[in-house]
Amino acid sequence: MKKTTFAASIAAGATAMLLIAAPLAASAHVRVDPGQAAAGGYTTLTFKVPTESATAGTVELVVDLPTDTPFTSVSYQPIAGWTTTVDTEKLAKPVKTDDGAITEAPVKVTWTAESGVAVEPGQFQLFTISAGAVPDTGKVLLPAHQTYSDGSVVDWSEATPASGKEPEHPAPTLYINDAPPAEDGGAALVATDTPAPTAASSTSASDAVAIGLGIGGLALGAIALVVAVFAATRRGRGKVDA
Repeated sequence: MKKTTFAASIAAGATAMLLIAAPLAASAHVRVDPGQAAAGGYTTLTFKVPTESATAGTVELVVDLPTDTPFTSVSYQPIAGWTTTVDTEKLAKPVKTDDGAITEAPVKVTWTAESGVAVEPGQFQLFTISAGAVPDTGKVLLPAHQTYSDGSVVDWSEATPASGKEPEHPAPTLYINDAPPAEDGGAALVATDTPAPTAASSTSASDAVAIGLGIGGLALGAIALVVAVFAATRRGRGKVDA
């Protein structure tokens, strides 16, 4: 009886650990820093890309740029082991600005890993661009498409609603005239042209905690299963002996 109770306690503990780990792991999304910028100027945007797969590495990232409120210029910071391209296309509809009509603009940035290079499980990579002029609008979505070495693709392209309830695959979002939803980090986002020096380390720490809790939960679950099977086996033997 005591063994059965002990096994049940461990199983309950494992379940609790998994429930705690789940929301933390879900926060390890592709995000852009800073999350706010002032209209009219240039800003440096850094996309933080964690590898969430346990078996494959990230080998490509594609970020879609806005075409209805476009940036007029985009440049990128080179990364060793990665090839970067910026695609510029003619806009379907010219966009009027104070400096005249914009007929073509950057529409996509692609980072591709060279052979043998990847953002391995448990790692993250920072991908940085300079973009401007920042359009005079509420916000712009910057959908990101993350390709893994096993061929799978994760599309971070869902808009976060005004309520702030984050979707499963939220698109990196740059808020300009609109205030970010509270649950999207509104008060914590700072309008600046350079990434905050501690942002990567703090987010990395939260990712590490999420991974650690997830592994801990799985380990406890495995222990609970072994103990439960052992207890059941002992009970069965006791009945046969009787």
